[in-house]
Amino acid sequence: MRTHPLARTLQYAAVVVYLIFLGFPLLWLISSSLKSPQEFASITPSLLPKHFDLSNYTDALSEQGLIRGLGNSLQISIYTTILVLIVALPVSYALARFRTRLRPLTNGWILVSQVFPVILIVIPLFMILRPLHLTNTIPGVVIVYMVWSLPFALWMLQGYVAAVPRELEEAASVDGAGRIRTIVSIVMPLLRPGLIATAMFTFISAWNEFFFALVLLQDPQLKTLPLVLARFVGAEGQVQFGPLAAASVLATVPSLVFFAFLQRRLTSGLLSGAVKG
Repeated sequence: MRTHPLARTLQYAAVVVYLIFLGFPLLWLISSSLKSPQEFASITPSLLPKHFDLSNYTDALSEQGLIRGLGNSLQISIYTTILVLIVALPVSYALARFRTRLRPLTNGWILVSQVFPVILIVIPLFMILRPLHLTNTIPGVVIVYMVWSLPFALWMLQGYVAAVPRELEEAASVDGAGRIRTIVSIVMPLLRPGLIATAMFTFISAWNEFFFALVLLQDPQLKTLPLVLARFVGAEGQVQFGPLAAASVLATVPSLVFFAFLQRRLTSGLLSGAVKG
């Protein structure tokens, strides 16, 4: 069926408008990071800076411990992502394949956990972690992030596992493969898009999380990137717009690199699954 030229033009126009809508905040952020304090005080703001000022980046890097916070967030996000995938894969497989009485309760817990207010659990969580000496530590934050991200990861992977035909596992069983070998050799390759999507969600969630880190981390050397960015807002509400914009640009780069790195493997995984199917 041939597409009408006008319909194709409208489709391209819609895509362009959508890309502009998504890219405009990032463009404005980059432009703001290159503006001088005088331009921020101007009554008529402009999209592009009149004079490029790189002092915002030097201020952000030298005064606020941005690199240390970036390293802490990167460490926490990577560890959280790895642990979530290790735990979520076998559990989601069990939920999708085995019909037990605990399955409805588990699915109910997954749904309830996503709407539970964070403010109600942060104090009991702090009281639990303190006797275990896990407050003000990187492992403590990783454990909290893992538990917080795990329900949604289970919900995502459970759907991917359910989409894998049972006939493939039955054929592997007939050929003599055990349950573990079947999961590793048959199921996991087909779950690559789901695992990558789960990894993306978990990484971004841990990278952007602020409230748990604010409560659990007191040592300035352990502050995560969102906590470091909050320092650019003074006690009286005075915001250092230039350094804050520069720091936000630098904070966006690792997540974009991580997303671009995994997106290529997500696409290859989808194509591989299509060929195998």
